[in-house]
Amino acid sequence: MLEAMSYHVCLVCMGNICRSPMAEVVLRHTLAEHGLDRLVTVDSAGTDGWHEGGPMDDRAASTLVVHGLDGSAHRARRFRSEWFGYADLVLAMDAANLRALRRIAPPGADVRLMRSFDPAAPANAEVPDPYYGGDEGFTEVLHMVRAASEGLAKHLAEALR
Repeated sequence: MLEAMSYHVCLVCMGNICRSPMAEVVLRHTLAEHGLDRLVTVDSAGTDGWHEGGPMDDRAASTLVVHGLDGSAHRARRFRSEWFGYADLVLAMDAANLRALRRIAPPGADVRLMRSFDPAAPANAEVPDPYYGGDEGFTEVLHMVRAASEGLAKHLAEALR
């Protein structure tokens, strides 16, 4: 049986309109499927604030809808260094965002790549930015974050026992 505790995961990409909000929606759904939704809080942010307050990219939102998920409530935010005070795990979508986060992270902060939780992914695998490509890139991102979310859910189920 899992202990009643709160664990916080923040997912981070560049602008918080494609990869990290898709990952947030997918991870929430996955955690609910594993019965962890009351134990783990999930949110997302970007390392840059270009889109702050704006909705998810239409292509990202449409990809989620096609797969039975809803990202319509999302509003982009910029990651703030003080969030390390309550985030137990910060997951970057790629190496550039990982470096940006580690530059502002306090000692001991758990900052990793999202795909590090996908057992089938190669070491240091990234979630590529689909922004400048076609719809297929968003579908690829969905599959990548789904696989990583499954791995993370299994990891958290063990860690939170």
